[in-house]
Amino acid sequence: MAADEVAVEVVYAAAPHRVIVRALRMPAGATVADALHASGLVDELSDEELAPLKAGLWGRVVPADTRLRDGDRVELTRPLMVDPKEARRLRYRRDGLKRKRKPR
Repeated sequence: MAADEVAVEVVYAAAPHRVIVRALRMPAGATVADALHASGLVDELSDEELAPLKAGLWGRVVPADTRLRDGDRVELTRPLMVDPKEARRLRYRRDGLKRKRKPR
C-alpha cells in the first residue's frame, strides 16, 4: 500500500446476523463520508433506511468530515430497538437464572 493511501473497512449490520463488510483503499485525507460513498452502501440503501443510521469509527459516533486513519473501521449503526438493561430484565423474567450458583 502506498503512503498516500489508507486501508479502511465499512461495515453495516442490516439485521441481526446479516452484516455487510466492504474493504476499501482510500486516499490519505479521506473522510468518513468519502468512505461511505466509495463503499456503495449509500447508493444501495433507500432514504428511509439511511435516515436513522449514524456513522461511527469503532463504535463511537463521529462527524461525517472526520478524517480516516489506516485500519479504521467505519460503522453504520442502527438505533437500539430495546434498551440493553431492559433486554436483560426481560430475558431474566423469561428464562430465570441459567446456571446454578456454587454453594459457599
